[in-house]
Order: sequence, then structure tokens, then C-alpha cells
Amino acid sequence: MVFSSSPFLFAFLTVTLIAYFLLRARPWRNGVLLAASLLFYAWGEPRLVVFMLLAVAVAYLGGLLIEHFRTARKPRLQKLSFIATAALLTANLFVFKYLNFTVDNLNRLGLAITVPTILMPIGISFYTFQILSYVIDLHWGRVKVQRNPFYLALYLSFFPQLIAGPIVRYQTVAEEITCRSESFDDIVAGVKRFIVGMAKKVLLANNIAAVAELIYAGDKSVYGTAMYWLAAVAYALQIYFDFSGYSDMAIGLGRIFGFHFLENFDYPYIARSITDFWRRWHISLSTWFRDYIYIPLGGNRVKKSRWIFNLLVVWALTGFWHGAQWNFIFWGLYYGLLLLAEKLFLQKKLLDKLPAALQWLYTMLIVVVGWVLFNLTDFSQMLGALRWMFTPQPTDWLGVFSTNSDILFAVFWVPLGLICMLPLGKKLQMRSSLGAEALSLCCHGLLFILSITFIISSSYNPFIYFRF
Repeated sequence: MVFSSSPFLFAFLTVTLIAYFLLRARPWRNGVLLAASLLFYAWGEPRLVVFMLLAVAVAYLGGLLIEHFRTARKPRLQKLSFIATAALLTANLFVFKYLNFTVDNLNRLGLAITVPTILMPIGISFYTFQILSYVIDLHWGRVKVQRNPFYLALYLSFFPQLIAGPIVRYQTVAEEITCRSESFDDIVAGVKRFIVGMAKKVLLANNIAAVAELIYAGDKSVYGTAMYWLAAVAYALQIYFDFSGYSDMAIGLGRIFGFHFLENFDYPYIARSITDFWRRWHISLSTWFRDYIYIPLGGNRVKKSRWIFNLLVVWALTGFWHGAQWNFIFWGLYYGLLLLAEKLFLQKKLLDKLPAALQWLYTMLIVVVGWVLFNLTDFSQMLGALRWMFTPQPTDWLGVFSTNSDILFAVFWVPLGLICMLPLGKKLQMRSSLGAEALSLCCHGLLFILSITFIISSSYNPFIYFRF
């Protein structure tokens, strides 16, 4: 079940909202959310929901042990409890997401290991990192142990952010699980945020997606260099509106129920450096790796060779988190090396001296090429696309539009996407007046109607980050 679908909007969400707001007591409202969240996950993964609940059980029991040994002042046993708990949670992720990849690569070295094909649970990377943050923060003394297993289960399984983030840390919502309050202003703001996210996904991401898909599946003799650059830009826009749209919907839904999640995107395509881009893109993931991997490894407070090692390890893991494919690892290292170059010499010696427009062009060139590495898991196709982008080849424009007229409609959405990636809406929101509020309501109403129209009329509605 996806947020931008008729069953979710007109059945699941409607029933959940009615049941939630009919009840007054906080435990009962939390019970509604927990039941709805488990149903939401079981809708598409009825058997694999058990493994998510096992992750909750491991974290719950491990957390009690960590707290017990802390209170008993037995640091060694506390550390052993933490390591065992974290290892079990990580092993769950490894088996489902990386075991087949590991075995396939070992077999290429001459081994003959046989394992059954394992179906990866949707959202396992997201919910594993969430529950790990609870265990790690508890071990470090940043949060208090959660003694109610149902509340811990609600934290991990809460349906708005369960299967595609943002990665919500326990310390962000710990108090709100039991002490939040729902206000009319929060509900209105949450509904607006949800509508914006749905419009990003349904109107922009879904329509722009056709450009990249048609070109990459087409004839290279027809789609020359210009079209391959168009495909790369289209995918960059698609993945941004797809993922930031989902994050907007998750944040909006959370706010309706009284939860305040942190932002996950901050207009990344206006960045003027790769460092700046990663401060703005998938913020919950980049800060997770910073706080739980990079800093514990020593961060930049070590000698230069160790710092380089730390940075490359973090970015290789960042790439690997996205998928059990070599292209994701190379994508992560691609950014790791570029960030090293920026921090060592590019930023101060060159970038800071360039005009803002050139800084932006440099960043977008790297990001767009990076999305080609990310998107095309087949290496021959990836190398072919990059070669076509950087080796000038003519485009048969008549052939392009005569062989597939659908691309004409899809290309129409690209300029709109380029406009909407800019923080224009953020500036308009800063103006507060009765007229501005009325205009805002009209715009959100129109976006909702258009989105519903597209949802009903189209069967194409995937989320890219569901596979992670």
C-alpha cells in the first residue's frame, strides 16, 4: 500500500483517522496507531511483519539488559549486551538484504555456496537504522529505556515513516509517544504538507519518470547525446520529487497525529558544492552515518590518513545501504572521493572563488552524473549511457517523437520540475495574511484534486526508495 493510492486515501487513512479522533485517552489512540501500522505493513508483507516484530523484541529485551547492567554498574556486561543486540539487528538486515549478494560474489571466486532466494522486506533498511539508533543512544545514555514494548513497537512501526523514511530517531519522538497533543493548527499544517508531497509524487515524479525510462530503453541511434543528458536530468528530478514527496507525506501524516519529525530535504538542487548538497539531501540518513559511524571512528579529529579512511568507509557504507549492488558502492565512493577533493583543496582554492552560478553548475553536473551511476545497475548500460553523454552524438529528433509520442507528454513536465525544485513556495509561505491564507487553501485544494485525478487515471505509481 502506498500513500498516493486510492485504498490508502479513501479506506485505510479515513478509517484510521476516524478511529483515532473518536478516542480520547492517549493509550487508546496509541493502540489505534499501532494496529493501523501493523496492518499497513502486513498489507503487502503479511509474513515478513513477523521479522519486524522480532526486531522490536530484540531491541526491547536488549534495551532492558543494557539498562539493568548500567544501573548495576557493570559496564562490561552492559557493553556485551549492547554488542549482542546491535549484532542481532544488523544480522537481520544482512540476511535479508546482503546475503544473496555476498554469496553470489563468493561463488564468482570459485566457491559453490547455495542459498535460497530471500525476499527482502520493504523498508528493512529504514526500520533497522531506526531501531539501531534507539539501542545505540540507550547504550550511550542519550535516551531512557522504553519499558513498554507496545510503545517501542509503535516507534518502529509507525506507518507514515515505516517503509521509506525519514529515519526518525527515538530521542526525537520519545516524549511525543506518551505526551503529545494534537492541535487544529497542526492538523491543517499536516494536511497541507501531505498534499504537497502527494503532488510532488503523483504530478511530477510519476510523469517525469517516463522520460528517463523511455530513453534508457530506446535505440541509441535515435536517442543521441542531448537525449541522454535529458534522461539523466529527468531521473534526477524524478528521484528528488519521489523521495522528498514521500518524506513530505510522512511528515504531514505524523503532524496530523501530533508527531513532529525532522526535515529530510532542504532544496538540495540549489546547493553550490557537494558538501552542501549532502547537508540538504536525505538529511536523516547522512546525519545517521555522521553520528553513529563517522564520529565514533574518529571523524576528522585524527591524522589525515585515518580521516581519509573514515570518510571513504562511511561513503562506501552509504552506497551499500542503498542496495546490494556494486553500482551503489561505486556511487558512494564516487561521492566520498569528491568530498575528499573538496575538503582537501577544491573548496578554498577554487570553488569559493568562483561565481555562485558556476559553483551551482559544477555541483549539478556531479550530482546528475552521480544519479546515472545510482540508477543503472547494469554496468554495460551505465557505461554506455555515460559514454553517450560525454561523446557527442547527434539526436534524430524526428525519429524520437515519431517512434514514441508518449515522450512528448513526459518532456512537458521537466521544465515544471526544474521550477518546482527551487524554494519558491518557501518564500510564498513566509507571507502571512488573510488573502495569502485563502490563496494557499485554494492552491492546496487544486493540487489535491489534480493528484486524485492522476491517481485514478494512472496505474503507474511506484516509490523508488521502497526497494531500499
